[in-house]
This record gives sequence, C-alpha cells and structure tokens, in this order.
Amino acid sequence: MAERIILVGMMGAGKTTVGAALAARLGWHHLDSDAQVMADTGRTVPELFSEEGESIFRAAESRVLAAALGGDASVVVSAAGGVVLSAENRSLLARSGTVVWLRADPELLVRRVGSGVGRPLLEDDPATRLVSLEQERRPLYQSLATVVVDVDHLSPDQVVERILNDPGVVALTVGRAGGT
Repeated sequence: MAERIILVGMMGAGKTTVGAALAARLGWHHLDSDAQVMADTGRTVPELFSEEGESIFRAAESRVLAAALGGDASVVVSAAGGVVLSAENRSLLARSGTVVWLRADPELLVRRVGSGVGRPLLEDDPATRLVSLEQERRPLYQSLATVVVDVDHLSPDQVVERILNDPGVVALTVGRAGGT
C-alpha cells in the first residue's frame, strides 16, 4: 500500500522545500500542488488567477490534490496553502495519509513572502492579508494535522528531522527504503 505524507500550512511555511528534502530522504516521490497546477493548466498560479479567477484555480488545486493522493507510489505532497478551504479536500486529506502542519508565526511568513509578488491573494497589502489568511486557516490546519512542526527557528533539514522523528511518521517509514 502507498504511504503518504501531506504537508499543509501557509504560504511561506516551507512546504515545497521541506517536501522535496523529505521525499529525498525517504526515497519517495514528491509532488508540489502549485507545480502540478501549472503542469495541469499550462499557466502559473498568478496567470490562472488573473485570467480565470480564484474559483478556477481552486478547482484545479482540488483536481491535482486528488490525483496526487490517488496514486500507488509512496509520496510526499506539498499541498497548496488554501487547499484546506474546501470541505471535500479536508475529507480527502484526512483519509489519505499523515498530515503534517508546518506551523509558522505570521511574522515569519510576512518576512518570507516579502512583497507578495507572484502570490495573488497578497498583492494589495501582503502583511495584513497574510495575517488574516493565517487566522482563517489555522483552525482548519489544526483539525487535520496528525503532526505539527513549528518551523520558526528551524532550518529545512531540522524540519525534516522533526517530521521523521515523530512517532506517527516513524511507523510509516520503518523498514522502507530510505526510511529511518
């Protein structure tokens, strides 16, 4: 049976970087939602937002999430930050694998995303909007997470180590190629 670790959290939390490093450590595949949306639609996230609107982007986001979680290979999925807004996506996440919330202080997120260029939800006032989005999504991430890693003062490698050393993840990876 395919094992899945799904990284959730806000933009800027490090899901893509940590996901790639974690997958490499485990010898698993890595899928990044935003990259998959681009491959699926032929457009970047900002292009899709500006040309088709948020609802079309969210539909593409849901399609790629379902595809990522429906395969036979063990995989680390770096889920898009807003994927938790859909009740259907939350249900899919909850039943599809180990959900790891990369939790970050909003101040760190603001520093990491900077001016918000390339992030359609942040373009007007990145700092205020990011804090608002984090407050809205926090309970959703919390309700799904089987593992929580506070990333504020950790390097990506340290985040990977925390994930791999969590008892829920150890049970997935023991005895697997590349596992701990």
